Amino acid sequence: MLVGITYDLKEEYLARGYSEEEAAEFDSPATIEGIETALQALGYETQRIGALPALAAALLQGRRWDIVFNIAEGCHGFGRESQVPALLDYYSVPYVFSDPMTLGICLHKGMTKHIVRDNGIPTADFVVISDPAEAAAVSLPYPLFVKPVAEGTGIGVGAASKVQNPQELAAACARLIDRHRQPVLVETFLCGRELTVGITGTGAGARTLGALEVVFAPAAESDVYGYVNKAEYLERVQYHLADDADAQKARHVALAAWRALGCRDGGRVDLRFDARGVPNFIEVNPLAGLNPVNSDLPIMCYKAGLRYEQLIGQIMESAVERLKTDTGQRFVPAVTAAAYTGHTGTVAE
Repeated sequence: MLVGITYDLKEEYLARGYSEEEAAEFDSPATIEGIETALQALGYETQRIGALPALAAALLQGRRWDIVFNIAEGCHGFGRESQVPALLDYYSVPYVFSDPMTLGICLHKGMTKHIVRDNGIPTADFVVISDPAEAAAVSLPYPLFVKPVAEGTGIGVGAASKVQNPQELAAACARLIDRHRQPVLVETFLCGRELTVGITGTGAGARTLGALEVVFAPAAESDVYGYVNKAEYLERVQYHLADDADAQKARHVALAAWRALGCRDGGRVDLRFDARGVPNFIEVNPLAGLNPVNSDLPIMCYKAGLRYEQLIGQIMESAVERLKTDTGQRFVPAVTAAAYTGHTGTVAE
């Protein structure tokens, strides 16, 4: 089976003038190499495609793959993570991970929480603010937590995200809206343990891989898992595999959210406990980081005794099995790898 790999390479965006923060969600060569090596070890043929422009050009040239391993984050707007899978849907090319609808919903944290709450899954009370003036009408009890509504990798999250009064709330909303050009999510601050739960599979076949607790070291910027703490995790954060009663409750909530949102094949769900000891949904990562060394999901798998290759294998097994019966995506095998004249580099070359 020929597997194409779509991705956004961080170094390419930095070369275009993007800042480190703006390019934070994009991938390193080590991530692409890790995924490709694991796929090849599992018996798949691989072809690196690259980002959306390279994919579009390849499709217009008539190139096809049996399946695409898509980790492209995309650029601009709430639908940026949906861009590559939407194009693949148009050309009836199967792919790994969630579809455009799920990726669009899950990127917008407010929309995500509406669905989660409507399904009876615990999540902190919240409101989405589009204009700083709207902050004056927020009636949630303090302290509150404020973050951009559609960013990942902890972008826009830090010590100033936790606010204690209306003045701090108004200032935080104004700052984030101005900097990130998008609404902000305001929610009740959750004071308990923070865990991330790894999941592979789809629907009834989804299962949790483990629960990783994020423990903040003395050098941490704050007690929130934000951009600085994530970027400097070796000095600021410790990770512990949690396997107590709390972790089991968190895994149950994470799996319920994963299924309610229609997520597929593999990813992570982040949770934090409230003052009553209830694990609350924070957000879902249907395109979770897959750097073999420093991404949360592989770190959790290592601590649970699961090798990186096994993680990629479980993700691929889910995708291939799903595509046999998926009504939203036809499984149409592409031409063989021989048709590509032995090309194994980036399609855009």
